[in-house]
Amino acid sequence: MKAWQVVRDWSIEGMELADLPEPTPAPGQVAVRMKAASLNYRDLLTVQGKGGVSRLPLIPFSDGAGEVIAVGEGVTRVAVGDRVCPMFFQSWIDGEVSAAARRYALGGTRPGVLQEVMVLDAEGVSHIPSHLSFQEAATLPCAGLTAWRALFEHAKVQPGDTVLVQGTGGVSIFALQFAKLAGASVIVTSSSDAKLERARALGADHTINYRSVPEWGKAAAAWSGGGVDHIVEVGGKDTFAQSLEAARVGGTILVIGILTGVSQQIAISSLFAKNLHVIGLSVGSRRMFEAMAAGIGRNAMKPVIDRTFGFEAVPDAMRLMQRGGHFGKIVVEFA
Repeated sequence: MKAWQVVRDWSIEGMELADLPEPTPAPGQVAVRMKAASLNYRDLLTVQGKGGVSRLPLIPFSDGAGEVIAVGEGVTRVAVGDRVCPMFFQSWIDGEVSAAARRYALGGTRPGVLQEVMVLDAEGVSHIPSHLSFQEAATLPCAGLTAWRALFEHAKVQPGDTVLVQGTGGVSIFALQFAKLAGASVIVTSSSDAKLERARALGADHTINYRSVPEWGKAAAAWSGGGVDHIVEVGGKDTFAQSLEAARVGGTILVIGILTGVSQQIAISSLFAKNLHVIGLSVGSRRMFEAMAAGIGRNAMKPVIDRTFGFEAVPDAMRLMQRGGHFGKIVVEFA
């Protein structure tokens, strides 16, 4: 079978398309023929050697979807022919987050999805909504689930709440879609007027170009009538101060990304003066994934895909992520 590996060095150029033996499932395992994968910023960082992984070779990417082609002895959760997604955290089935729950992550501490056939623990896969294609379902395990967990497991978004999302990448667009399903008003920031127009077409209630409005935190607080209820913080260094400005007293800042860097001085006085809830989170459990899949299915929601690349063009997909020119998700389609 074919598989992409980071082989020579930690870089996009260090990736090679290799021929590997096709694996077979042991008792309690399943074999999944992968049909599609999607790209996250974390995958780019990992390939560049910034993801905390030290060993080579590594099969990268965490998110994908495929079809079960074989099951090992004792497997009853899924059957041959089922359409499934591998879970990002193979060891987090349910319950509160813990070090043990986060131990086994695809495309990091475990081989990733850029291989034609994957063998996984049967507990580490879950069914995908029936109305989604493999390409659409491949966007769910990380970006979709992170947005779902942020809004519904932590923020507890209610109709009438205001939600601010930063930019138009995968997590932010999922958060826009989920917040609108919940009846919330959504503010979207971007440096591109064209992307903001597309966000309005998806239901955004208010948009702010942060290039023309550098103090976008104050602008968001003013539009929401005193401060935003929930902020999906993906930027990090260059955005966190504005998120503090935008949040209402008692509001929630959900920290899920570091697109602009990791180091920033924080106005600690704003945290206690506003009684803010600042929550760091990454992805979620299988139980959360199944709740998200049910919600997507009930509402016939479709993930937003910007571009689809062939399996042989994975490096090109990663360069698009590197440039940041996408709206929604970047997907790789297997042959």
